Amino acid sequence: MTQNNRYAVLCLDSDLASLDKLDTELSLYQSHFDIHLATSILEGHELIQQIGRQGQHLALVIARHSRLFDGGEFLVQLEQMAHAQSARKVLISKTDAHDITAILNAVNEGRLDHCLTYPIEQSSLHKTVVKELTQYVVQHEKEYLLHFGKVLDQQKILRAHIENKMHSYRASFIHDFHEISDNQLAVQVIEALLAFFAEKDETRAVRAYSAEHLLTAEGQPNQFLWFIVEGHVALYKKDDIGQQREVVRHGRGGIVGGMSFVTGEQSFSTAMTLTPTQVIKLDRTVFTQVMHSNTDLLPLFTNLLLRHFNRRLQRSINTKLELQKTLESLESAHQQLIEQEKMAMLGQLVAGVAHELNNPVSAILRGSETVSDKIDSILNANHDANTFQLGLDVLQRSRLSSPLSTSELRERTKQLQERIKDRRLSKRLVSLDLHNHSTLVEQALKQPEQLADTLSKLESFQVTGATLRSIQVCAQRIADMVKSLKGYSRQDNESYELVDLHEGIEDTLVIFENRLKRHKLIKEYGALPSIFCKPIALQQVWTNLVSNALDALPEKGTLTIRSSQVNRDGDIYNLYEFIDNGCGIPAEQLESIFELNYTTKKEGNFGLGIGLSICQQILAQHKAGLKPILSVDSTPIWQCLFLSPKKN
Repeated sequence: MTQNNRYAVLCLDSDLASLDKLDTELSLYQSHFDIHLATSILEGHELIQQIGRQGQHLALVIARHSRLFDGGEFLVQLEQMAHAQSARKVLISKTDAHDITAILNAVNEGRLDHCLTYPIEQSSLHKTVVKELTQYVVQHEKEYLLHFGKVLDQQKILRAHIENKMHSYRASFIHDFHEISDNQLAVQVIEALLAFFAEKDETRAVRAYSAEHLLTAEGQPNQFLWFIVEGHVALYKKDDIGQQREVVRHGRGGIVGGMSFVTGEQSFSTAMTLTPTQVIKLDRTVFTQVMHSNTDLLPLFTNLLLRHFNRRLQRSINTKLELQKTLESLESAHQQLIEQEKMAMLGQLVAGVAHELNNPVSAILRGSETVSDKIDSILNANHDANTFQLGLDVLQRSRLSSPLSTSELRERTKQLQERIKDRRLSKRLVSLDLHNHSTLVEQALKQPEQLADTLSKLESFQVTGATLRSIQVCAQRIADMVKSLKGYSRQDNESYELVDLHEGIEDTLVIFENRLKRHKLIKEYGALPSIFCKPIALQQVWTNLVSNALDALPEKGTLTIRSSQVNRDGDIYNLYEFIDNGCGIPAEQLESIFELNYTTKKEGNFGLGIGLSICQQILAQHKAGLKPILSVDSTPIWQCLFLSPKKN
């Protein structure tokens, strides 16, 4: 007997005619299983021993049972043989009482998988053989499982093959690669890709670039994924003044464009080769073809990409930790300056930074609490899909846009009120910048109570966006003040820009939003041209003026900010006025308010006495002026006067 297959089937029957018929029926499976025949129990045991010596595995045993031939006992004895224990066992028996007892014994002892009634129907035999052999190969065959789909249950084998592969992938993702280094993993991916493209490279995926070749551009769409085979690539990111700064370098095994390739977002950074560089450039179509052609490559690539993103995250976390340490150091320095207020001045700029750091830091702390509260409110509310999407739009606009002036808010509310008659709803819609939303306006007419509930949810989005904008503004303020500490008298590299000063005033009001809630704020902005200035430096002026006004306001006081153009001696000026209904500054103190170390703050309020002095210096750099006046009704007013740009 010659061995042709890895697995064998054994048929046992003392009736030669029945055995010969069984052999003929099983010939359909001879291409994948060797068929062995035995006419006695002894011969059956000898064949099993021979199958074991030849290295075959017994997959199925079909035994006939009769009064003179105990096939059931033979099946029971199989469990004593190592290479036959897992074989599927089928008993052929008549239906008399003696046979039923044998069947029950085999079933109860777990030695029997199936029973066929003699005489056997052809369809029943094949159905049973297919079922039992399929069950066996699914459990024991892994590598060549699909090979058996030609003669067995193809659907079950295909499902088992897919499950095996998925299990293999999951195991690979978690277990197989954790012990190898990033470089070793990258080498495996690159070698697999190079092997694929060595046979077929219609898209010229394997490419060589010279130095200073641009791969990705920050803010631009990216359709490709680059694997670095040899050479070095640097990633650059623009800072707040538009200067390119190197943030990281990648060598052999590095991935460029991974985030934008996976998410479809614009490139986060600019990637450029530093040396002659060989890369593998994949678009989405080619990437899919490669992964489908080599299923072992998918877990390799996934692990490599996850490591790439993880390293990027780690760098980001380390950067944030360093920034946090810097902020904590500044807060500590700030507290020391407060405690040593009466000590010798460290210089006007250093003291000015310490003086102003309190406002943005406090605003960030308050803002973080507000954002946390509002996010909880948003997450705990029941939103339908339309309301949630609209809320996201409101959040985005409030994060990016400047608030309306009081006069603009009043005028738009008045116009909308003429349509929907409800002043409160009109004001809320205008505040959310939804006064032109036809659906909500229609709802205000038909379902005002339901709209009010919707607006309450949307207002949480608006407050979140406005607070995030406040935090961003404050963080930028802190960063600029840190930079100014390097000089002695506020000498930084901020350049002059053409700016609408209303934007800087609005940014400052956002910083004081929490304190302004206790008072009434009126904004009366005129249509003024932009001015060439240093906007960050001027924000220091607005901060001092608003802070001083709030300190002076009585309970539920009023702060008015007004802007207009005035003609002074034939020149046109932009005039910005900060008006409060506080107690004002006594006339005898007006001559001293711009002196260093002079403060009108009451005991218990922080004040180094340098804020107004710094403001004067900043305005002097802009050829502008600051002065306090009293109106006809004795209301204190601070006036800032800027020469307006001349028209061409």
